Amino acid sequence: MRAQTRPSSALLQPPLAHLNNHTGRPTMTKKLTVSLLDYGAGNVRSVRNAITSCGYSLVDITEPSQIAAADVIVFPGVGSYHSAMEVLQSKGYDKALRDYLAQDKPYLGICLGMQTLFESSEETDEAGHTGAPLPGLGVIPGKVIKFDDAQRSVPHIGWNGTIPHQRSPATKYIGHAGEEVYFVHSYYAPITEENAKWVLTRTTYEGQEYISAVQKGNVVATQFHPEKSGRTGLNFIRGFLESVEDGTLSQTTPLPANPDAHTQLVKRVVVALDVRSNDAGDLVVTKGDQYDVREKDEDAVTGRGGVRNLGKPVQLAARYYEEGADEIAFLNITSFRQGVIEDMPMLQVLEEASKCIFVPLTVGGGIRSYTDPESGKVYSALEVASRYFRAGADKVSIGSDAVYAAEDWISSGGNKTGKTSLETISQVYGVQAVVISIDPKRVYVDSPEIADKKHRVVTLDNSQKGPNGEKYCWYQCTVKGGREARDICAVTVAKAAESLGAGEIMLNCIDMDGQCNGFDHALMKAVSSAVTIPVIASSGAGKESHFSDVFSETDVQAALAAGMFHRKEVEIGNVKKHMEESGIRARRVSS
Repeated sequence: MRAQTRPSSALLQPPLAHLNNHTGRPTMTKKLTVSLLDYGAGNVRSVRNAITSCGYSLVDITEPSQIAAADVIVFPGVGSYHSAMEVLQSKGYDKALRDYLAQDKPYLGICLGMQTLFESSEETDEAGHTGAPLPGLGVIPGKVIKFDDAQRSVPHIGWNGTIPHQRSPATKYIGHAGEEVYFVHSYYAPITEENAKWVLTRTTYEGQEYISAVQKGNVVATQFHPEKSGRTGLNFIRGFLESVEDGTLSQTTPLPANPDAHTQLVKRVVVALDVRSNDAGDLVVTKGDQYDVREKDEDAVTGRGGVRNLGKPVQLAARYYEEGADEIAFLNITSFRQGVIEDMPMLQVLEEASKCIFVPLTVGGGIRSYTDPESGKVYSALEVASRYFRAGADKVSIGSDAVYAAEDWISSGGNKTGKTSLETISQVYGVQAVVISIDPKRVYVDSPEIADKKHRVVTLDNSQKGPNGEKYCWYQCTVKGGREARDICAVTVAKAAESLGAGEIMLNCIDMDGQCNGFDHALMKAVSSAVTIPVIASSGAGKESHFSDVFSETDVQAALAAGMFHRKEVEIGNVKKHMEESGIRARRVSS
């Protein structure tokens, strides 16, 4: 966790003799059994895998009576506050949890598992629910409130540091200075005089200080996701569970809190894996050149050969995790349109990847409603997304459906139906779980006046002029993997999608894809200046400096590459080294 300085690597982990070389998991099984409160929302598979990787067994809580009998409870709340409290109330878990917590029994809450400990949340006020807001568990004084999106991008997504207010056995394997953890949230708990004694750590997000972890006695909770925070997160979970096991968890010591110490959200390096079936039916990672994933073959009738095969999805993703990728995106570029939902090959990829990868996983492609061709059963986009989340995805990326939703939103005068994929998924899982992927291409014009007024025209620098020397263009959105153009620009889609419930934008550019000439800065500036949600730059990276350049010259929070990593032309570590040398903070991986 980062404050101001970085510790030596010896402080970051327990002796290697006790760890599996791949995941850092202990080699022997512990006696303590963890009771997992899975209320049915979001990616809980990663929490399960993180706990078992630390050598502990699990049992699921399926009825309130099990709560009182539990030795330790882990509550990984994912999604929206209102949905979480509604489920807890309907199943009778809320009263049982209050009684359990009142006895100071061991508890680890994650994300919403921390927020629900407070008295209430603004999220219930703003989610369109009628009647009085649902109260929280009321264990910690205070109300959870929303970040001011006029001052910063919301949600807060990415790797940030923490500043300790207590020394806790739960953090015994973590060197507090120099290690970031992963956050994804739009609401936060402010530090007040009434809850100050609960604060375990605090974090800074663009000027706003807030509680990032709490502990009082045996009750611990984090706003960050330890199961998605790499080796640092696994060390936190391990420290917590070992302290429960040996009875030392409550032995905390207050630390002097330096009001002048602050943390910083670092820029993310994201690796994308375009996944599809090759001609033999095998699932492979491939990479396109302006979205064409087939090799050129002059002897073939069409001039196009087989699908480029750059490796197997899970093995490549595991390699990138070990090398320091901050996030991994599986992009299902053919959507596997045939077959029932349970047979989707991408589900198997996610399930296997989440066993050994403890950073955020995004999946894109096929997140829409569809009809099973064999049974005739209709699956909603929410059902498809839910199955992806249960398989191990943390976020879903929506492409064509986002463009169609934007078109409908504009034609209706900005009215929401509550039925689009963006709306239905974000209402259940929160906006932070919904990414839209925009695939635009340039339409060059001689002057801004020539273009339709509804399109945002940008000025290009000399290196990006059109084929006839055009200095201007607008970015036309496409659907169906770039095969069909629509009369709507990328800026318009981005603004509409934000209104409909998107929490992040993966911004591609067909013209730059596979060219290795750098990201399209004009496009990144146009979109990031029009929305308040984070933007991920995509398409065009070919060397280390392209990441530093896009972070220095635009407001994007993350940048994504694929081919240059797959072909081992550039190493992730070298990208981050270049960023640091350029004065751009990057996450370093515990060794």
